[in-house]
Amino acid sequence: MAEKLGLLAGRGDLPKRIIQQCLKEGRPFHIVAFNGQTEPELVESYPHTWVRLGAAGKTLSVLKEMGAKDIVMAGRIKRPSIAALRPDAWTLKFLAKTGAGAFGDDGLLSKLIDALEIEGFRVVGAHELLDDLLAPVGVLGQAEPDDQAKRDIQKGFSIAHSLGDLDIGQAVVLQDGLVLAVEAIEGTDAMLSRCAELKREGLGGVLIKAKKPNQENRADLPTIGVRTIENAHRAGLRGIAVEANATIIVDLQGVTAKANELGLFLIGVEK
Repeated sequence: MAEKLGLLAGRGDLPKRIIQQCLKEGRPFHIVAFNGQTEPELVESYPHTWVRLGAAGKTLSVLKEMGAKDIVMAGRIKRPSIAALRPDAWTLKFLAKTGAGAFGDDGLLSKLIDALEIEGFRVVGAHELLDDLLAPVGVLGQAEPDDQAKRDIQKGFSIAHSLGDLDIGQAVVLQDGLVLAVEAIEGTDAMLSRCAELKREGLGGVLIKAKKPNQENRADLPTIGVRTIENAHRAGLRGIAVEANATIIVDLQGVTAKANELGLFLIGVEK
């Protein structure tokens, strides 16, 4: 039997899919739910412990007490300021060693994974638990990008990777060569809500999502779901391009069906 899994759960459907997979495999698991972050209905029927986001020491103690050997981080977490985090002793020590100025960036996630492994855990990516999670290469629905969209996609990936080099965000929206929005700490959904007021006349824009060039693959890979498709359509976009084999599609069948329903193209681009 596989080792007991500790699930550090944020918001969204990804933690739910991991729970379902554990139940299917008969794999034991324990959920760490974060106050004000994790949705209560996600965990109420399963073994779980509620903790503050800044109480990393308690989180580790719980996982050790429950016998978890593997850890996966899944779901959206709204990143607080260090002051709002109210870090406990373990977290304070960690921040002092890594540098508080790095808080919230991808470098911090890499250092956090290193620290968890020093504590004796094995950190795994969600895509290692769910083999259908990463976007495949090619057109994934009925619609296909035209030449203008292909130009926006090419330019968009170049911009997204530049943003990633600076550890800013993972997404950008282009329309006919114009950058309508880039993603920062607000996330993709909030970025898309701005685009509805910024779109120009003519063919709609394109959302591009890409992994940061030096990103730790076991945490915070770019992710889309059905809601992303709905928000892109609401913003007047006509398609989405994601980095293949590096972007999580939480429900490929459902996402593709929604893209077909709304007439958006969806494509995985190999980079």
